Amino acid sequence: MASSSVASRPIASLLVKAGPAIISVGLLLLAWELYASYSGIKPTILPAPSRVFEQAMLNREALVDNAIPTIRATLLGFACSLSAAFALSMLVDFFQPLRRALFPVFIVSQTLPLVAIAPLVVLWFGFGLAPKIMLVALVTFFPMLVALVEGYEATEAEVGQMLRAMGAGRWRIFVLARLPSALPYFFAGLRISITYAVVGAIFAEYAGAAKGLGIYMLNAKNNFRPDLVLAAVGASAALTLVLFGLTVLLQRLAMPWERAGKETAGKRPWR
Repeated sequence: MASSSVASRPIASLLVKAGPAIISVGLLLLAWELYASYSGIKPTILPAPSRVFEQAMLNREALVDNAIPTIRATLLGFACSLSAAFALSMLVDFFQPLRRALFPVFIVSQTLPLVAIAPLVVLWFGFGLAPKIMLVALVTFFPMLVALVEGYEATEAEVGQMLRAMGAGRWRIFVLARLPSALPYFFAGLRISITYAVVGAIFAEYAGAAKGLGIYMLNAKNNFRPDLVLAAVGASAALTLVLFGLTVLLQRLAMPWERAGKETAGKRPWR
């Protein structure tokens, strides 16, 4: 009996934290449903959420079939982006002149409009998986790189001096001090980047692909099916939320001391 009550505590805590978001989304969907049902607007212009959900269930096999290529491009592109951001952040940290040389180039890369660059990347590299991976990496790389570099710079100088006095070399100082101090910054950048990853993959599919949520939306739009367009939008939003939740879970696993510190601070009496 006691074990079941202990197990139910995290669920209750999660519901309490998610309660405001659930209520606000529910009210938004209710207002949308009422407006679409009683305003006289045509379903071909603004379908009700109930109709969108119904069509999503009826076409769930097609949605899943098209979501798989999008997920593949998102994960592979994000993995490439993460690896490149980590490697370049280390180079920039060890060789400071590289920061002044490379950062202007990276900043310019973020000013390129995705809607313009996506067709060019597809034209240069074909309709396969490679251009989608490149575009996902392009839109997710910079936030993680900046977050890591800023995290390294946030290392307390006293910690580095103490390790240096104990005979630690530059690489050991990086592993023991600079990298751990960058973890909160890194996960903040990771959460920002993961929300862009799915959008980048869908834009790449718009520019040219055989399958994917982007192609599904494009075909539904051309067939004047806003309900299917919104169903695909809902699928992409759900995918983004799942990936965002996984980054939060990964942060808790990688930084258990942070959660323990927050819980200790929460139990501390007010003075």
